[in-house]
Amino acid sequence: MSPEVRKLTDSEGRELLVIARAAIEHRITGRPEHRPVAEALTPALRAPGAAFVTLTKAGDLRGCIGTLDFGRPLYQTVADCALSAALRDPRFDPVRAAEVPSLHVEVSVLTQPVPVSGPEDIVIGRDGLIVEKGMHRGLLLPQVAVEWGFDATGFLEATCEKAGLHRDAWRSARLERFEAQIFSE
Repeated sequence: MSPEVRKLTDSEGRELLVIARAAIEHRITGRPEHRPVAEALTPALRAPGAAFVTLTKAGDLRGCIGTLDFGRPLYQTVADCALSAALRDPRFDPVRAAEVPSLHVEVSVLTQPVPVSGPEDIVIGRDGLIVEKGMHRGLLLPQVAVEWGFDATGFLEATCEKAGLHRDAWRSARLERFEAQIFSE
């Protein structure tokens, strides 16, 4: 992570994972909600933050929703993104109660995006990407490039495809990168 960004501790990351899973379990299975007392959370978890929550089942994507909005406390953002990933990802049917125990939860805490001019400004494994052109916008998390073996140009092309654009649209689009601190069950 960039030096100006405070890195969360492993303990804070585990707390975000507990918050994400508890939000899903409460809404879908009716289990008692794990509601952290805001004052008991660290300042970093109470500070405004952006995040994505990725759900997998048996290694396959089951939902992934996030936000780049830094307007809410990070712990609330994570709970909301977890519910959205489980219930509102348009690529999937809502998660059913029977699936909840087999879900794997991953939380990506994002830094503020910064502009980039092209592949030479992108570090695979560190950077996530945003491509925006007209009404089209695509975002891929840093771990996607590693999982798929992309180089910087391939990562830009894949982000364009995610946005519904032609693969080389990045050449005339607005490009931004961000970093993510990833916590996984």
